[in-house]
Amino acid sequence: MENRRIGFQADALLAPEQALTLYFAHAQLRAPQIEYVQLQNALRRTLAQPIESDGVYPAAPRSGMDGFAVRSSDTPGRLAIAGEIRMGHAWSGALRERTAVRIPTGGVVPDGADAVVPIEDVRLDGDSVEVTLAVPAGDSVNPAGSDMRAGETLLECGRSVGGPELGVLATLGIQSLAVYRRPVVAVISSGDELVEVDAQPSPAQVRDSNRWAVAGTLEALGAAVRHLPTAPDDPVRLEALLREAVATCDAVVLTGGSSVGERDFTPRIIAQLGSPGVIVHGLRVKPGKPTVLASVGGKPVIGLPGNPASALAILEFVAAPIIATLSGRRVRRTVVDAQLAAPVRKRPGWTWYVPARLDEADGGPVAYPLELRSSSVSLLARASGFLILDETIESVPAGTPARVTRFLVGGY
Repeated sequence: MENRRIGFQADALLAPEQALTLYFAHAQLRAPQIEYVQLQNALRRTLAQPIESDGVYPAAPRSGMDGFAVRSSDTPGRLAIAGEIRMGHAWSGALRERTAVRIPTGGVVPDGADAVVPIEDVRLDGDSVEVTLAVPAGDSVNPAGSDMRAGETLLECGRSVGGPELGVLATLGIQSLAVYRRPVVAVISSGDELVEVDAQPSPAQVRDSNRWAVAGTLEALGAAVRHLPTAPDDPVRLEALLREAVATCDAVVLTGGSSVGERDFTPRIIAQLGSPGVIVHGLRVKPGKPTVLASVGGKPVIGLPGNPASALAILEFVAAPIIATLSGRRVRRTVVDAQLAAPVRKRPGWTWYVPARLDEADGGPVAYPLELRSSSVSLLARASGFLILDETIESVPAGTPARVTRFLVGGY
């Protein structure tokens, strides 16, 4: 009988950061591709070029209040009302001494005027207005160029386009812009126990929830998801699906079959798809030890554990930077400082991702660590994010300041 070692060799496993460093050094990933989209289609896209101002905005000084444009040297005093400025129209000529003109918020301040007196700070008397206090020059005036200066970089490359960014683009008259093409990522679930969402599972089966949880996070990272059929525990079928995915998509994310059991043949199949192949198999992390990080012809192939909580934890903290590289994005994380409500003990020398729920208390946010059950589907839906406990930590007592890293998408 053949005598061979079963399981991962703990002393050979890498910490998540070490694994990513090794992966990026050997994966030979393709550069993100650029395409042009119209302004109306730019929402949630990632800028592939910086956006610079083509001039000064506003182009002329504008009023910050409804009131009267005046010469500050004429205040305080009674001023003759010389007319009214309408939105979209400039005052012809220069404002004469001892006069004022009505002006709306956003109206162009006329030549000669250097201040605006708010309507509530004056007394009207027929065709004149009395300004009772001295008004400093520049008061309630937005100078030319106070918003944007010529040549100023307003939106950097890699920024996601939201409502504020659309406003800047429209102000600059940009109708077509360069964005990174959304990488197409194939999502494959594997396992004989999986059935479709609309099926009624037997006691030995489960609905395929992983693909939908994974797809949501991938889309938040700027990817376009392509769902491929569920792969049974059959190496021939799995290899055919993986080859199709690599040939037609920019990356592949597979859940299940990444461990070292007799029926976990995913790493071996991935290694046969092309070079450089499997770069990392197994991480010194909980949850998510049986993770596969591979690359085939510059395309990432990521094998996530089959357990739902493990799959999402690894996707959030290990796979996310890889997918973001393809989409030209940066992984932006929100961290909440809180007080730990209960003690946490962990295995020294390992990184742990501990799900935690945030609640508000009189003294600020409180983090409640949740029992780490990798097979739980609902665990992360009950959590607000993760406590990231690195290899140097063995225990954290209750009452200790803690930092909760929120999910990239979802959570409460």
